[in-house]
Amino acid sequence: MSVLFTTISTVNNMKQIVFLMIGLTAVLAAPQQNPKDATIVKYESDNDGISGYKFNFETSDGVSRSETGELKNPGTDNEALVVRGTISWTGADGTKYSIDFVADENGFQPTGAHLPK
Repeated sequence: MSVLFTTISTVNNMKQIVFLMIGLTAVLAAPQQNPKDATIVKYESDNDGISGYKFNFETSDGVSRSETGELKNPGTDNEALVVRGTISWTGADGTKYSIDFVADENGFQPTGAHLPK
């Protein structure tokens, strides 16, 4: 009789594990947010129209970006806009990516752990 109860108990435990695994699979297989459905959850901007600007934003799908622009050597032959910023996102593989960049008279200069050196 005790063998029968042990067998029933084991079968019930196995059923619970199977249902747990099915539930976990369903959660993990749930569709991720379509980037087309992303909404802006934070936005800040400051632009005086003369000497520079700054802005940042975040979206519901985890993208964030911040950027500043500053006029360097205004009114001279060497006048240039210097832009600095960061953009971050989560890839389809779940990896968090980030790029820091500078754009100035020397061109666009991105850096990031995932970019070739």
